[in-house]
Amino acid sequence: MTDSPAAVSSETGFEPVPYWAKIPMGVTFRGDATSVATDSQDNVYVFNRGTHPVAVFDSNGNFLEGWGQGEFDRPHGIAIDEHDDLYFVDDGGHFVQKRTREGNVLFTIGDRGNPAPWQGGGMFNRPTGVCIDPTNGDFFVSDGYGNSRVHKFDADGKHLKSWGEPGSEPGQFSLPHNISMSGTDRVVVCDRENFRVQVFTTDGEFIEQWHVHHPMSVCQGRAEDNNLYVGEMGPPPVQDGVPGLGLRVSIWNPEGRMINQFGRGTMGEEHDQFIAPHGIATDSQGNVYVAEVSWTAHYSKGKTPPAGEVVSLRKWRRTAG
Repeated sequence: MTDSPAAVSSETGFEPVPYWAKIPMGVTFRGDATSVATDSQDNVYVFNRGTHPVAVFDSNGNFLEGWGQGEFDRPHGIAIDEHDDLYFVDDGGHFVQKRTREGNVLFTIGDRGNPAPWQGGGMFNRPTGVCIDPTNGDFFVSDGYGNSRVHKFDADGKHLKSWGEPGSEPGQFSLPHNISMSGTDRVVVCDRENFRVQVFTTDGEFIEQWHVHHPMSVCQGRAEDNNLYVGEMGPPPVQDGVPGLGLRVSIWNPEGRMINQFGRGTMGEEHDQFIAPHGIATDSQGNVYVAEVSWTAHYSKGKTPPAGEVVSLRKWRRTAG
């Protein structure tokens, strides 16, 4: 790998890489690549709802391995820490799991198949995302579809604290759908159905909020790039088909100013379009990977997905800046 590029600016260019992932015969995401993360070698891990729940590719899109059959209920979120250990969030199974990159389980939090009471604040009811504090290994879980909470754990999986409740005021949530560090002292939450990103200290103290169209996924850039990349889902049914509403990746500096974006802003299978940008990651070279729940998005809109392997994983190459 070459040296990492400088942080993204308004002058930075991105271009789609058509047919990047070389998915072998017999492997399918079934149209739902829910989340994506990159390790220290720029290998790309795709958590998906297909034949091999964990699919691993190199940076050129070559398939390296796949595993996890029968070990997850409904894959939703993934993150990788400084030691290349993997964190998985299973919203259908109501659990969070840490594994080695070979797939060996280090610990599991939550009782698989047994959710905490709906909107009761316990752990977990359909959790959605996870991020790791690089300074000490603490990690944070957004929870989720059946809760309105963020849970904080230490590196060994011990619960430290939780915050949040249903609502639309600062510190409240309406579907906390994904989560990321911002620097080493802030936690950013995609408060999806409140159409905003909320920023907290690592102790859960509210700092600020940014209006973002239907934020579905968020990640921090790597190396010198401390910007935040947000995958925006499309508009609600009442605005279905209206251009310019989400269906893009927007890039925000740590102060909350949008500095760049890419994606056509209309739903589709073309290389510069998105269907449902559900997970997002960057690599050391500033390239961006987007995982999409395309099958789910089509059916939620009453549409029949295209035949064959529906596009659900995209790479956008950083070209300049």
